[in-house]
Amino acid sequence: MPELERLTAQILASSKYREIAPDLVRRIGAQELEKRRSLKEAVKATKNKLHQVGGAYQQTKLNYEKSLEMLRETAVSHPNFRTTCHQLMQAHASTRERLLMLDEFYQTILANLPPIHTVLDLACGLNPLAYPWLPLPKEVQFTAVDIYSDMLNFIQAFFEIARINGRTQQRDIIGNPPTDEFDLILLLKTLPCLEQVDKNAAANLVGSLNGRYLLISYPTQSLGGRGKGMVENYTQQFQALANGRNWRVQRFEFATELAFLVQTELRLREIM
Repeated sequence: MPELERLTAQILASSKYREIAPDLVRRIGAQELEKRRSLKEAVKATKNKLHQVGGAYQQTKLNYEKSLEMLRETAVSHPNFRTTCHQLMQAHASTRERLLMLDEFYQTILANLPPIHTVLDLACGLNPLAYPWLPLPKEVQFTAVDIYSDMLNFIQAFFEIARINGRTQQRDIIGNPPTDEFDLILLLKTLPCLEQVDKNAAANLVGSLNGRYLLISYPTQSLGGRGKGMVENYTQQFQALANGRNWRVQRFEFATELAFLVQTELRLREIM
């Protein structure tokens, strides 16, 4: 068996990594095999990179079966359903950081958009649970993409419970980005994670997407709570990403998140 297949099989046999998209494991594994002296070192380095990309954000893993029971029990009562969604989003670091400003975040950023019929949420984590806070029409089609198959199964069940026109995809968005057209594409604190794998990943991904609007955000503090210089650093990174693109940009700064709402060339051609 070639070394890359042995590495991939070893990692996917681990309970911690077995739900991750195999294409991503192979992509990172191939990079690490080129840099490391042995298969053992490459396996260790690949696991470390996978932790940086996704595992670090799931310090408290949801009991998906119990969570779905909670959602079903409260689905008949809209206020209680939102409370349950709010509670469950605490299990993922990215959505947990947004909870204190959840009402303000989406209402402020998306308030003046034209009708949105299709949404793509890339590296979604548990963010689809924020659907009750999104100022979107009830019939909107929502596509959630992530690397974890068990999380996506949970999200698909959530869509069905909440009667959302939603679907999920397990995908390595670095090597296989979606190219269908969407009215709104969410890249919430996603690009810095992708650049842990490939320093050109952000630019390559954004160049492949076909969205009329992009909502791109960055954390204003690390998972450990340090925030010095992060707003300035990510502002510069976004400006470099936007340079040379025909974009109109609105900037929003919240306590834990820096966000940019982009009208892309696709949208600008439609209104000109």
